[in-house]
Amino acid sequence: MLKVLSYPLTVIYYLCFLLTLVIFHPIQWFCFNVFGYQAHKKSVDALQFCLMRCANILGTRFTFTNPYTIDTNQPLIIVANHQSFHDIYPITWYMRKHHPKFISKIELGKGIPSVSYNLRHGGAALIDRKNPRQSLPALMKFGDYIETNKRSAVIFPEGTRSKNGVPKSFQTKGLDILFKKIPSALVVPISINNSWKMFRYGKFPMGLGNHLTFTVHKPLKVSTFTNKEELINTIEATIKNNIQP
Repeated sequence: MLKVLSYPLTVIYYLCFLLTLVIFHPIQWFCFNVFGYQAHKKSVDALQFCLMRCANILGTRFTFTNPYTIDTNQPLIIVANHQSFHDIYPITWYMRKHHPKFISKIELGKGIPSVSYNLRHGGAALIDRKNPRQSLPALMKFGDYIETNKRSAVIFPEGTRSKNGVPKSFQTKGLDILFKKIPSALVVPISINNSWKMFRYGKFPMGLGNHLTFTVHKPLKVSTFTNKEELINTIEATIKNNIQP
């Protein structure tokens, strides 16, 4: 019965989702080109809030648990497991005061209203996973940007999304580069649960009534770990121990 109900609700959701992206595209362009970065960021924050409201159409609930007070005047490396694109806009919204910037596939930099524009102009790193000559310099430049401007780098070290919630092994290359280029960063591990269930039936229809949870764990200073492999292992274990597939 729930799956039958999901068909019309998914149609409504996708219409609202696409309409939101289309509406915010010129708003972003105007804010960025007329008023600059801060105005553009506010338009992006508003977009994330609206995308969350779109997800509410499907009965989706969000819980973001962060018991820690994190200074906004320092760079962060936000590390999380990855289950679907529904991981992205809640992190952007709930961590908005830290100016989160994502490492994304280069393909996402074209053709998607609002999303592609923000990735190209908002400070994200667009990388070609199959081309180290492009991806490595892009990541290093991204790290310099985060360190200099005290923004937040968001990385999903699994590399690809988990389709059933079971976490994959972390790929360490991206983390290694970020640790080197952002030495003053605070690492913020986040465990994400249930976002994979949004696609339990595939892209159509979508899953209904999911409770997406985001749990922030104790931040770790990059500079306190001389052994970066130990830091990566600590982050990976912390995140995975709080995932319930």
